[in-house]
Amino acid sequence: MTNQHLRVAAIDLGTNSFHMVIVEESSEKGIVEIDRVKDMICIGRGSLSTKMLEEEAMQAGIAALKNFLVLASQLGVAQENIIAFATSAIRESRNQDEFLRRVREETGLQVKVISGREEAEFIYYGVRNAVTMGKDSDLIFDIGGGSVEFVIVNRKGVQLLESRKIGVARMLERFVTSDPIMPNEIKLLEQFFAAEMVTAVEKASKLKVSRAIASSGTAQNIARMIRSMKGLETDVSLNNSVFSYRDFRALYKAVLPLGASDRKKMTGLDEKRVDLIVPGLILFDMIFRLFGFSEITISDSALREGMVLHFLKTRFDPALKGFEHTQDIRKESVRELAFRCGWNRDHAEQVARLGSQLFDCLRDLHQLGEPAKELLEFAALLHNIGCFISISSHHKHSQYLILNGDLRGFSPEEIAIIGNVARYHRKSPPSEKNPSYAALDQKGRRTVDVLSGILRLANGLERGHRQNIVSITSDMSAEVIVLRIQAHFEPDIEIWAADQSKALLEKVLGRKIIIEPC
Repeated sequence: MTNQHLRVAAIDLGTNSFHMVIVEESSEKGIVEIDRVKDMICIGRGSLSTKMLEEEAMQAGIAALKNFLVLASQLGVAQENIIAFATSAIRESRNQDEFLRRVREETGLQVKVISGREEAEFIYYGVRNAVTMGKDSDLIFDIGGGSVEFVIVNRKGVQLLESRKIGVARMLERFVTSDPIMPNEIKLLEQFFAAEMVTAVEKASKLKVSRAIASSGTAQNIARMIRSMKGLETDVSLNNSVFSYRDFRALYKAVLPLGASDRKKMTGLDEKRVDLIVPGLILFDMIFRLFGFSEITISDSALREGMVLHFLKTRFDPALKGFEHTQDIRKESVRELAFRCGWNRDHAEQVARLGSQLFDCLRDLHQLGEPAKELLEFAALLHNIGCFISISSHHKHSQYLILNGDLRGFSPEEIAIIGNVARYHRKSPPSEKNPSYAALDQKGRRTVDVLSGILRLANGLERGHRQNIVSITSDMSAEVIVLRIQAHFEPDIEIWAADQSKALLEKVLGRKIIIEPC
């Protein structure tokens, strides 16, 4: 790309909300979010049945777009790099031309109305850049105000792109007349949802879909409300988080009997979704039941992020990394965070190599599998990024940056483990006095204990920052582990530092460790 740092703004004119995300793309740091803003215009209010956008809603929409454009300009986005797409409510309205003309005249913004199929495709682009696609078939669904998009994808690519007119605002307007909702209205909604989802359900059954990934504000609201009911923090990144059907049903049973005034009091629920959440919960319940899912994964990326990726690829760089289906978004995301923090790449990659060798040498003792080895690699690559803030206590700063670095493709639990392993690569050993370590389950704490012990030793073996160690082999007895080091040059400094760093691993594995040159 000719531009080293390009800023793009993507605006989504949805049925419930207008959203804008601003990102910066560069060759090393990838795509970094600069800002995002949302305004719940509810432009589809009343129009889903009349097919006419109301004057008040159009004025509110134009006012919101003016504010978005001021923000984009202040953050350095050129006019030609602002893209805007309109979806269900505007797509179906008979006076869309009038609204789009007024938007163009009053803001200069050229809004493109996209089809339901295009919307589903953009959602897919966005989700796959935030959640690692599985080896089997995945269902992606995005619940909007006017429509719901369904995407089925497997190793061969996209198998279904479908948009159905069952969005929560449309369903609220069409079926819900009472508050709390009446049982007969719930039954009508369930029957309507079932009829509209027949094609997707049949395709999912045929392709043996094994996982569901949900994007959209409704999905995020439900996930936050479930966390609140379980006594967990709600103001956290939900990307790659999972909730079970059992936990969902507990929320469903708690919310549906309530009136609007009681729903407003619930933590995690956006006050402008107080009514929309009712058809949203019923739709989620039907998705769980009809597709046979036991849990649902959340993606915090969808249409807007997909718009950005498509724009960057088609306008500037057909080979843009992170766009193709085969990308390793986890590794890319880790490296992008490392570059943003000015990492010492050669040192970090050597520590990761040595850590992987030690993991393999000690596999019979620690009994951890390949997923843990991958988390060790990522923790090693990021263990020193805290130096970006300060050399002093950089291990603590590394953990903070990992936890708040918007890593893509990881569950919150995996990010917590990576952060803890980096946190404990030096100084004090893991302790339940530390809330972030104590919050892990027993398996998670055991993983952190082993991986941080290995990372300490690997870091010691790279003490001179000279990439001196070539390989590590091991011999084991009931009481002793002998690690033999092959090096380019005399490894005195590395063995000395490793001897100082081995205590935690010795304690975790219950063996004395001896380190000697080959």
